Amino acid sequence: MDKIIILDFGSQYTQLIARKIRESKIYSEIVPFSIDIDRLKAMNPKGIVLSGGPASVYEDNAPHADKKIFEMGIPILGICYGMQEITAQFGGKVVEATAKEYGKAALKIDGFSVLLEGIENNSVVWMSHGDKVTVIPDGFKSVAHTDNSEYAVIENLERRIWGIQFHPEVHHSERGMDVLHNFITKICHAEKGWSMEKFIENQINEIRKRVGNDKVILGLSGGVDSTVTCFLLKKALGDNLYSIYIDTGMMRKGETNLINSTFRPLLGDHYVSINESKLFIERLKGIENPEKKRKIIGETFIRLFERTSAKFKNVKYLAQGTLYPDVIESVSVLGPSKTIKSHHNVGGLPEKMSLKLIEPLRMLFKDEVRELGKLLGVPDKIIRRHPFPGPGLAIRIIGNITESDLSILREADAILLEELEKNGLYDEIWQAFVVLLPVKSVGVMGDNRTYEKVAAIRAVVSVDGMTANFYHLPYEIMEKISDRIINEVSGINRVVYDVSSKPPSTIEWE
Repeated sequence: MDKIIILDFGSQYTQLIARKIRESKIYSEIVPFSIDIDRLKAMNPKGIVLSGGPASVYEDNAPHADKKIFEMGIPILGICYGMQEITAQFGGKVVEATAKEYGKAALKIDGFSVLLEGIENNSVVWMSHGDKVTVIPDGFKSVAHTDNSEYAVIENLERRIWGIQFHPEVHHSERGMDVLHNFITKICHAEKGWSMEKFIENQINEIRKRVGNDKVILGLSGGVDSTVTCFLLKKALGDNLYSIYIDTGMMRKGETNLINSTFRPLLGDHYVSINESKLFIERLKGIENPEKKRKIIGETFIRLFERTSAKFKNVKYLAQGTLYPDVIESVSVLGPSKTIKSHHNVGGLPEKMSLKLIEPLRMLFKDEVRELGKLLGVPDKIIRRHPFPGPGLAIRIIGNITESDLSILREADAILLEELEKNGLYDEIWQAFVVLLPVKSVGVMGDNRTYEKVAAIRAVVSVDGMTANFYHLPYEIMEKISDRIINEVSGINRVVYDVSSKPPSTIEWE
């Protein structure tokens, strides 16, 4: 099967490049920028992509690839930092830009390039860089620029090397997918061979080979990720799988009843439901730092799974529905990425565990998981659910967590989702939820002064969760939601709407 290899220099978007390439039904794989050249050659790639990254190529400790990769004779595409790495490797000049370029820019095409074939002049591209190329290396020519970047696209046809300053993998680049498609099909001549059907086949074989006759415990939350993981593992392992749901007390309204009624009939005695809400709330008491919340929740989850697994014989593995975005934002295992926030099932895991981890979806994005779920027969009512974080409502209460605030947030969140469903908007939105803020404001209700909490509504649209725009909720529906929350939820007297996008903000507040 033809493949494109991505060298990871630490960009938050590296895995997104892989996903975009896979959309073209061509397999892509991510490796560290420092990969041994012999190992890279053994992978026999049709092309190589150098990702972006947070470093500057002129710094003493900047990451650099082995120059021998440029002697392999296969096409290479450098993106953002990757382009600057190419420039530095071949004697060009990269400096700190006086005017940094973040956000949308118009790509002005100066000459023909196969890489830009079919791309209109002034097409919108997404920039995210603080350095710029001021001198391109000998043998390279410039084929496009922006108002702030004299060299936005460069190429060396003899060496089969291309560099672009913008991020084609990001949804905001209007024709970014076409740029990647030109590279992998017209330049690399890679043939289609990747599909979710093949992913299922490969994962089942790998899981069976690794697990053998041992038992696996799955942490089941009832969300899309863990449910698809459950169906995949069930197909691979049969009765050697035990699925365990833990009520942390941080769940949405009615969540536990819904999950129990859905999975108990499907899994029978191999489904275990535990209510440990008091334990989690007690351990989170007085904790305001979101990273500490995640660490505590991750630690508690694992210890409970270990305790539960002791009831079964030959349990050696803990399965989780970890996805690419969880890994990207928590910790980079492939390159020098900056940690954005720890997820309870990645960065929140304790260093020492008695169970070995199985994470069959960790190389997939949410939309790929939904496609996988449909192929595995997961009910549509679960596949279409909005993402819900592992730490649950713990990271939607900013600051200290109390049972009272959890109750308030559950009611407000239920009203939001109910109104979105009622008005046919739920499926238009990637993710919507309420955040309870650590501030109070003065209000008037029934001629009486109130001094109560503020709730923020967050609703975003996205393709992959890596970038997102706030959803333009119609004013009349926004007003209805606000009125219902303020009138029906005791403890809230003001509602605000979050109009920030990702980046620079994340989707969740913590």
